[in-house]
Amino acid sequence: MSAARQDTPPAFWAIATERSVVIRAARIALVVGVVLALINHGHRLIAGATDGAALARIGLTFLVPYCVSTYSSVLAVRDRMQRV
Repeated sequence: MSAARQDTPPAFWAIATERSVVIRAARIALVVGVVLALINHGHRLIAGATDGAALARIGLTFLVPYCVSTYSSVLAVRDRMQRV
């Protein structure tokens, strides 16, 4: 196709679903998620007072760092591709 099309960076989801990005984001989410879950919900976990709503919030505690890491990785990959 045209030369301009080749300069277009890959779509967000194409980069976000690359194996290296997913693995990096999962590792970061695991570490940061555990720390945040213990800080924010440790008292409930220790007391055994976790209901469905608390478990949903704990899940979000892991989802947020995963999303942030993925977004950051996509931006970094796109930036690197544009410089080369």
